[in-house]
Amino acid sequence: MVQELPKPWLNPMAYKKVRLEEARVEAELARKFLEQGLTRNAAGKVFQACKALVAALAVDKMGELEKMYSGVVKIRGGRRVKRSEWVIAIMPTNHLKEVAMMISDKVNYMASIAILLHQ
Repeated sequence: MVQELPKPWLNPMAYKKVRLEEARVEAELARKFLEQGLTRNAAGKVFQACKALVAALAVDKMGELEKMYSGVVKIRGGRRVKRSEWVIAIMPTNHLKEVAMMISDKVNYMASIAILLHQ
């Protein structure tokens, strides 16, 4: 049975820990794909690793994210969560760059490269 990912609105630190592990695993897969000459697959894994890392790091910027993404979002089951927490949980591609920029210049640079690789 697959265990469900912790939610940032329920346990932000557990969520961060899992997403950091996800980023590590995706990056390792990217490296293995690259060693096998599977560059397109590697690029996809780099992008997934980046999304997971940005989501994990965004947990520490929740206060700033609340200013950027105000309001609430209705999620599955009719539950309402803060839009900022939803962005962290889903890390939509169209918000990835904006969130990365808010975290740091290095994270922004990494996200820019990952997005270019993903195109």
